[in-house]
Amino acid sequence: MSSAAVLLDRSATMLPKRWRDHFELHATRTVLDVDGRQVSGPELDHLSGASASGLRSLGVGPGDRVLWQADANLSAIAAAIGILRMGAVLVPAATVQSDLERQTIIDDVDPAAIVAGGSSRALRTNAVSVDPAALGEGSQGVGTLDVTSPDDLALIVYTSGTTGQPKGVMHTHQSLAAQVDALTVAWGWSIDDRLLSALPLFHVHGLVVALFASLAVGSTLILESTFEPERFVTRASDARASMTFCVPTMLHRLAGGTRLDVLAGLRVIVSGSSALSVALSDLIAERTGMRVLERYGMTETLLSVSNPLEGERRPGTVGFALPGVVLDVPAYGSEAELRVSGPSTFSGYWNRPAATNEVLSDGWVATGDIVRVDADGYLVVCGRSKELIISGGLNVYPTEIEEVLCRMSGVADAAVVGRPSDEWGEVAVAYVILDSGAADLDAMKEDLAGLLSPYKRPREIIIVDELPRNALGKLQRHLL
Repeated sequence: MSSAAVLLDRSATMLPKRWRDHFELHATRTVLDVDGRQVSGPELDHLSGASASGLRSLGVGPGDRVLWQADANLSAIAAAIGILRMGAVLVPAATVQSDLERQTIIDDVDPAAIVAGGSSRALRTNAVSVDPAALGEGSQGVGTLDVTSPDDLALIVYTSGTTGQPKGVMHTHQSLAAQVDALTVAWGWSIDDRLLSALPLFHVHGLVVALFASLAVGSTLILESTFEPERFVTRASDARASMTFCVPTMLHRLAGGTRLDVLAGLRVIVSGSSALSVALSDLIAERTGMRVLERYGMTETLLSVSNPLEGERRPGTVGFALPGVVLDVPAYGSEAELRVSGPSTFSGYWNRPAATNEVLSDGWVATGDIVRVDADGYLVVCGRSKELIISGGLNVYPTEIEEVLCRMSGVADAAVVGRPSDEWGEVAVAYVILDSGAADLDAMKEDLAGLLSPYKRPREIIIVDELPRNALGKLQRHLL
């Protein structure tokens, strides 16, 4: 039987049931180290079940969408797990989202409930809002849990597109289970591993790959709510971490400190979400004796390519297809857009059939990334056909920022491009044409702070008289 067939057979058991099985079978093991607490399986089982019960009491049922503020604390995590265990659909929202960004998602996905900590925001919605810490209070019985089917919708993760409008990427329970199976095989992930992660939970890297997979494997997740380099290496040592997942920005900051060698005690360091420079990879290898394992993925495909755990981890490449994944790549010596097929690919964009058809065809996802294959079969990502900026491992779409800028008083036109950054990979820079008069750049930046997440805000605003456009009026970004 092929590896793909084996994975598909194993993933017939959906993640909620796998979580519960590990909670019951390994009752004394710590599954989550968060908020200074060592959380056992039975405790997370109880808390997530109580959260599901609380949502049911508010009228939420299987298939309903629940907008979830992705806080890295125990009550929020229990709520997220409870949402999936009861068969509802989890819709993560970044904690740093502006009201405008969150309202756009609410208008599109029409959630039955909003689970968010802290003070409630003045958002236009008919959904009931509840603090995750209050969900389990006084719950009476949890009802039916962990009976999800492979084709049931599990997750909608919003990502902007080239039109600037956010699109909800839909993943089924089958997709999530298949991802866990592939990573378990590829990275030798076992119940004895201890994963240290400071990745945000609104992104599939932190949510699916770190949290969901760790719980499904039965290992321990050591979760940091923020990334502070000195604390991170201290936690790696004190918590006896064996694995960590990072983006290049995190590794750049770690390399700038004096204690990078502490990470030599890990079994594997995985990097992704944007390209890791060969120079940084070499520096980490020199100081830790360990070569970073680079991988490739996107919200629509989850992780699909990885350098090998055993054998050469080649800097500047992302390796080979994960088990169960099929790649459509160009012939050796040429470049072309990468297409991906496999059980962990998305099922479409929420309420966006036309956008879905542009990307998904006969099970193949057009990634928009231009790739080539080197002489030994390692995949190399050459660039992006889509006008995308990746800053700190997070996607920043120029058109989304441009639309916000052009709605601002006094702005006649705007264009946004990425500028290389040693720390962030890329940062956004805005070129703006004013209607008339002098520009108050400080006021513009202050207004943007209320409209865009921090990682999307332009690091520099440059006032220009005109923007380069062709005869048809199309912006020529490469000339900026």
